[in-house]
Amino acid sequence: MATPYFQLRQDRVPSTQDVAREAIDLLPVLVIAAAQSAGRGRSGAEWLTADRALAVSIAFHHDEGEDRPLSLMAGVVAAEISAGASLKWPNDVMLGEEKVGGILVERSGDTTVVGLGLNLWWPEPPNGFGALFDSDPGEHAYLEIGSLWGAELARMIASDGWPLERYQELCATIGRRITWEPGGEGQAIDVDRDGGLVVRTSDGAEVLYSGAVSHVRS
Repeated sequence: MATPYFQLRQDRVPSTQDVAREAIDLLPVLVIAAAQSAGRGRSGAEWLTADRALAVSIAFHHDEGEDRPLSLMAGVVAAEISAGASLKWPNDVMLGEEKVGGILVERSGDTTVVGLGLNLWWPEPPNGFGALFDSDPGEHAYLEIGSLWGAELARMIASDGWPLERYQELCATIGRRITWEPGGEGQAIDVDRDGGLVVRTSDGAEVLYSGAVSHVRS
């Protein structure tokens, strides 16, 4: 992926994923918005929007053979620009036990779109959700944070490899008892070079590469 990219800033869009995909030409496109009317999470799940939120997506033409775990790479950048945040494998940004953001990666042909939804301020969030800031960071905070995430992720994608060791440091799932569908249970012990979650089960080690994982509260 080339380092230069176009940046589109809008207050509200149906979906930054769709706008980025439709706008891409020769150069990658970064779309930053404060709200979405048709945002979505993994597997098409509805995305809840906080009072102050960030929705940002970057679309690019991926090289043949690109097989790095882009959702984990995007999560590293999101956690590093969000003070105190950790990562729940494979695509959630957390503050403690509360979800404050999520990553979505979609591929179509030779185009990849990587998106981040982040709760910036949410005075009364639903149970299990939170936000980065305790007080209102202002109406333009999404622009600064979205631009920083996009620039750092573009740089990372243009480089070789991915920061596995940094992901392992930020991953709150490692060391936790977890469950996953359909009917799996064990202890997460590592994340491997391919981005798979290594789990110790009663039948031995198993590697998960996708799916919804739940932390078991101690």
